[in-house]
Amino acid sequence: MTSLRAGFLGALLLVIAGLGAGPASAPDTPASARFTNRELVGQRLVYSFKGTTPPDALLARIRQGRAAGVVLFKSNLRSPSQARSLAGRLQSAARQAPKRVRHPLLIMTDQEGGQVRRLDGAPERSAAQIGATGKPSVAFRAGRDAGRLLGCAGINVDLAPVIDVGRSGGAIDQFERAFGSTPNLVAAMGSAFVRGLHAGRTLATAKHFPGFGAAKANTDDAKVTIDLSARTLRRVDERPYRAAIKQGVDLVMLSSAVYPSLDPKWPAALSRRVVAGELRRRHHFRGVTVTDALDTPGLAGYGTAAQRAVRAVKVGDDLLLYSGNAGDFADGVKAERNLLKALRTKQLRRTELLPGARRVLKLRRLLR
Repeated sequence: MTSLRAGFLGALLLVIAGLGAGPASAPDTPASARFTNRELVGQRLVYSFKGTTPPDALLARIRQGRAAGVVLFKSNLRSPSQARSLAGRLQSAARQAPKRVRHPLLIMTDQEGGQVRRLDGAPERSAAQIGATGKPSVAFRAGRDAGRLLGCAGINVDLAPVIDVGRSGGAIDQFERAFGSTPNLVAAMGSAFVRGLHAGRTLATAKHFPGFGAAKANTDDAKVTIDLSARTLRRVDERPYRAAIKQGVDLVMLSSAVYPSLDPKWPAALSRRVVAGELRRRHHFRGVTVTDALDTPGLAGYGTAAQRAVRAVKVGDDLLLYSGNAGDFADGVKAERNLLKALRTKQLRRTELLPGARRVLKLRRLLR
């Protein structure tokens, strides 16, 4: 652990509203055996909702320890002050959860910069504009300013930076979401952005593993297949992730695209070869994994959104994110029901849920 990282963690423990740093695997404890099935499932779910007022049913789930986090979109946010009030209400509910799962809620949003910002403000420049400077110090300041803005809004997880290596004409490139088209530049800029978010007391999420820069379409719209060789993926697209992991990135988001050279059958987020093999074993990532939206059109043909939750747990995803096309709370509810049913019918074992739940709780504890 670098001295900067250690200093960040030390400061974090003194911040009441705190925002965090990267988790490590937690040892088994007697408390873990006392989790109810609903609590155990809840530690794996990230919900969304429409409007600026959280549904009573969501607040009830949070109070009962049945939610790990909430993802907020532009429609949920009007200003930093309104966002902070909303976040305060969500965290108030989290403080009423049973003691064994009574930790700050993960409150997430996409604050990448440029066109992809949920709150007006930093970073105003896009990743492409930041990358064009060639200066990691610029990326650091962008991440730091984004972290400070989110902190003022009560948001503790930035679903950024995008560290996909851009390709001309690609979906990422079209919206200036890539720092550049070479792995070394993207690695340097992405790692600096991560450091900046940490300096701004905000958790960082590297996305979309194993790399989405070659995609011609967005998985929000359609199924995407990326026909790059495993050699190219590992030498080019995964290189920035190695750098971000060494930098101590807190979360890694899995792509919803299919990578036939790594797994011809399953999208990355639903692939044991990608999650457990490429990310965990090859790159030694010990933090929290999070899916891209499991209710996205890009995953059509792989069961219902709720059924995908079971597969995601089995392959090693820690957090299962449901955006509901930016706010359908019902999708997360259906996923919870399907996971509980899988436990009752022995399709899923508690031992398959426990490791990810421990990693998530470790991350949440750091937010105190």
